[in-house]
Amino acid sequence: MAYDEGLSFRVEEILADTSAFIAKKMFGGIGYLFRGNMTCGVIQNALIVRLSQQDYQTALQKPNTRKFEMTGKEMRGWLLVDPDGTSDDNDLKNWINSALQFSATLPPK
Repeated sequence: MAYDEGLSFRVEEILADTSAFIAKKMFGGIGYLFRGNMTCGVIQNALIVRLSQQDYQTALQKPNTRKFEMTGKEMRGWLLVDPDGTSDDNDLKNWINSALQFSATLPPK
């Protein structure tokens, strides 16, 4: 299934000032890797973000969020944010910045 190219464009605008990002098509969507680690992306019409376990648990309590599952298995630390949760540019930027903060703690690949 195609991914939301408008959302992808907005993500890329936010990441434009951050070096070391690579866009890569994956999971039928597009992922953004920071120093080789996937940080965020777009799958169908949702934003996917990678968060610390603490931030992940907190974020699951927010509206418009849900667990990311692949082949029926929960991918802990990965969160989907539905379109209503990213329609505001500041909300989108906050999600991406949270994912970037966590990715910055990971060793480069």
